[in-house]
This record gives sequence, C-alpha cells and structure tokens, in this order.
Amino acid sequence: MHSLDPLPASLINSRFDLLMSNRASEELFWEWHTMPCIHRNTLWCCVTEPSARGKFAEYDSQIRYMVARLRGAYGRHVGDPDWEEDIRRLAGMSREFAELWARHEVAEAEPRNLTYLHPRAGPLSLAVSELNLPDLPEARVVVHTPRDDDTRAKMPLTRRKPML
Repeated sequence: MHSLDPLPASLINSRFDLLMSNRASEELFWEWHTMPCIHRNTLWCCVTEPSARGKFAEYDSQIRYMVARLRGAYGRHVGDPDWEEDIRRLAGMSREFAELWARHEVAEAEPRNLTYLHPRAGPLSLAVSELNLPDLPEARVVVHTPRDDDTRAKMPLTRRKPML
C-alpha cells in the first residue's frame, strides 16, 4: 500500500470497510468529515456524512454503483448476522441507501472516473482502479490516479502542511 504513494491507495473489503490506506489517500480525504467518523467505511461515510453530496460531482452515480457492489458481495453473505445487521442499520440511518438497496441492482468492479471536489485543491479528475488480491478474496486495493495534467499539478495541494 505504502509503495503506491504518491498515488492515493486504500485496502477495502467487500462491505467497503477501510482496512488500510497510504498517506496520500489519508491526506486526500482528511477533510472529509464534518461529524466524528464512527465507521471506517467508505459507503457509510458517503450516505451518512451531510457534506458528502458536495464532495463528488457524480455523487448519484457513485453511490448507486457502491450500493450495487455491496449487493453483489452480499450474495455471498446472505444470513451472516454481521452483514444483516450492517445493512439493517445503514438502511435505518439513510433513506437514500434504503431506496437504492430496494432496487436489488448488482454490479461488478469496473474502471470508473471520479471528480472529487477538494476544499483546497478544487476539482480533481481521478481514475479509480481496483486490484483484486488472490490471497484476500474479500479485499481489494483501490487506487486513485490523476486523469489529466491539471489534476496531477494540483495533487500536492491535497497534502497537509508539515507541523513545525
């Protein structure tokens, strides 16, 4: 994970729990929350964080894709109490999630683009790639790569200033 720096990269499982991330990823998203983060889970953060919609230009399609990915993974965990409780709680906290979950859409991994609206750097056009890990079938590495020269030039603005 750390060898991918300066590219933002994280290791997530099929429920979108954040298992590990490199410094570039942590710094890209460090100003993400306006509320305390109780779940280190990207899907939970997206549908429960009040400011999330304002962080992604393609919010609606990204959330729909993430819920469909969760639905695809859920097929391997039907009846698992942890999965069932997680989905029940998330549906109770987020009407948006509940409505998307009720669609029963399923998606597999696909290359996609994301426009992240960073508070200091401005719009960042990123390609999102996923790398499967044969030894960890429930986990994947997610890498955010600048799609253009403008984004590449602005990436250093996502880094926190070193403390003196």
